[in-house]
Amino acid sequence: MKIHSLRLKPLIVCIAIPLILGGAVGILLREDVTLYRAVEKPPLSPPGIVFPIVWSILYILMGISSYLIYVLPPSKERSDSLLIYAVQLAVNLIWPFLFFRQSAYLLAFLWLLLLIGLVITMIVFFYRARPKAAYLQIPYLVWVLYAAYLNFGVWWLNR
Repeated sequence: MKIHSLRLKPLIVCIAIPLILGGAVGILLREDVTLYRAVEKPPLSPPGIVFPIVWSILYILMGISSYLIYVLPPSKERSDSLLIYAVQLAVNLIWPFLFFRQSAYLLAFLWLLLLIGLVITMIVFFYRARPKAAYLQIPYLVWVLYAAYLNFGVWWLNR
């Protein structure tokens, strides 16, 4: 497999896509997120400032990872990998609306289970296409698993 040299413009676009979309969701939900402070949270819940920092790092890793797939020669493997990436990103971006805007904690938890399945699928697809791209998604999977714990805990403690 021929590996392309670094192409700056596609790299910037690939990183910008999840950062801009995630930032837009954050702006849209800014007031709803402040309501999160009032709910009872499970043990090991981080302070609120941790979330935008972690999500920014994860979105950057997602962007780099998608770039590593994008620059591969056109193939079904590449197309399938980018499709599952786009689907999981869309599912990711819907979750905050369920959790923060709707306070639908159980539905949001079930949505996270769907997201976890999609992230695992994406990692498998990325690994087949380019293992380095898959490895960059491991922190994301760990964070989403942790988010599922937090989400379940919020639902359980506030039902």
